[in-house]
Amino acid sequence: MSASRSPQRRSGQRRSEHPGPLAGVRVVELAIALTGPYAVALLADQGAEVVKVERPGFGDIGRYVGVSVNGTSALYTMCNRGKRSIALDIHRDEGRDIVRALARDADVFVQNFRPGVVDRLGLGYDALVAENPELVYASLSGFGPEGPYASKGAYDTVIQAYGGLASSQADPETGTPRFLNQTAADKVTSLYAAQAITAALFARERGRGGQHLHLSMLDAVVSFLWADAAGNEALLDADGTMKSSFVSNFRPFRFTDGWGIATPTSDADFSGMCKAFGVDGYDDPLVATIVERVRHPEETRAVMARCYEAAEHLTTAKAMERMEALRVPCGVVLSPAELVDDPHARAIELFEDSHDPVVGRVRRPRHPVRFATTTADLGGPAPALGQQTDDVLRELGLGDQIESLRSSGIVA
Repeated sequence: MSASRSPQRRSGQRRSEHPGPLAGVRVVELAIALTGPYAVALLADQGAEVVKVERPGFGDIGRYVGVSVNGTSALYTMCNRGKRSIALDIHRDEGRDIVRALARDADVFVQNFRPGVVDRLGLGYDALVAENPELVYASLSGFGPEGPYASKGAYDTVIQAYGGLASSQADPETGTPRFLNQTAADKVTSLYAAQAITAALFARERGRGGQHLHLSMLDAVVSFLWADAAGNEALLDADGTMKSSFVSNFRPFRFTDGWGIATPTSDADFSGMCKAFGVDGYDDPLVATIVERVRHPEETRAVMARCYEAAEHLTTAKAMERMEALRVPCGVVLSPAELVDDPHARAIELFEDSHDPVVGRVRRPRHPVRFATTTADLGGPAPALGQQTDDVLRELGLGDQIESLRSSGIVA
């Protein structure tokens, strides 16, 4: 099998007066579910051209997880926008040859198999970099390539447990660990991965060549947690009298018609919150400053308890009006459905509605970063399984082999 490496314009490649910052960057994705696909979706938003390699007949398992329409899930729709799909059997020699051909012409290769799997398939870093020394190769896994847990299966909840998220969210009364009602470990890893990939591309632009990136979900979650929720574990000489997470004592206010939150960090915030709720005692020397509030938690909790009680007699609108007038950081608790209709969300055009040929109407949050001189736009609909197989093969110079590859089950 031969493959042409001459660059060709990708079908469906975005055409923009102001192309994204990653325009021209070619990514090959050999990843499933959320961590790898979401990281690569962010790169696609920023202009990267992505070819997603999927298993014939089944594809990415993320297609089938959670809410779905016509057999395609919201998860897959959100995490695979702006990509092209090739259905390819990588357990066959001919299939692996096609992946290697894609990698020769790529800038980035992303895979999230368990450590060792891609090496046994002949698609590991050493094999691909031998033909493309400038390749940025990202290996994402649960526990990383070393240590006693390296080969351990890892999904989001497993990493929430091991990494400390479940413990950090534990019920304060019973100590029962609580898991976040979302795949937080996956998404945190995706964000680290996208940043690391772009950092490696930047280093390559400065003449430092391609490189292999190893990122485990465990590493990502622990790094994320340690920033603000592991105070006693970070400061080994701390006396242990405070909780490791400095926000663990915050709880929502219940109003007559809903819920809200205030974050009285500064002294002005604290006094303003108390004034908004008509609660006195905020000028007591034992609680008047942040230093004293830390030293006197019992007295602080007593003042807060009076604020919580007073809040139950106010409407959400009145409470927000009072606190905002005193410049107290505060907010209403909204569901995702309520957020869509919030006036601020509408004003900043936080969501984009579009039509997907498979799932129908889709509402997606826009890319979170606004670039001044480049664009970061949500790509087209997530591809059907193998939707661009023929196009990708033609671009590789394999157009005359499509029929035989399909009849033999190498592609679909």
